[in-house]
Amino acid sequence: MSLRIGEPIPDMELTATGGRTVKLSDYRGRNLVLYFYPKASTPGCTQEGQAFRDAADSFAAADTLILGASRDGLKAQEGFKAKQGFPFDLLSDTDETLGRAFDVIKLKKMYGRESLGVERSTFLIDAQGVLRREWRGVKVKGHVDEVLAAARELAGA
Repeated sequence: MSLRIGEPIPDMELTATGGRTVKLSDYRGRNLVLYFYPKASTPGCTQEGQAFRDAADSFAAADTLILGASRDGLKAQEGFKAKQGFPFDLLSDTDETLGRAFDVIKLKKMYGRESLGVERSTFLIDAQGVLRREWRGVKVKGHVDEVLAAARELAGA
């Protein structure tokens, strides 16, 4: 399954921090940044989350919510959110349903071994649930600024 720019995203139910069950459609009415990261509390993922955290007020001013997602269990997500003071929810995608829907589960090579993992990716979804922008194979430095500029443009701000 591959999402395309200009098409609606699939609606699915997920577990979010706070032990809540949410649907992606719950976020309609506001623009949404959905960012995928490989593993909670690792250096690159922490830097990326902190950058989104530090820009959260600017995203809110652009009428844009933020959600992070990884394959980590809820306990790991809760700890990551609490330790970093993230003002947004993290989604636990242990069965990779969300990651596969957004095609971010990729074959990775590390130290000569291959395994499936999350490709750092970000998606900007409009208030009607339509995919408007995507960033794949993200490098953390400067990424949040680029996403914020796109969110402002989408919001007409």
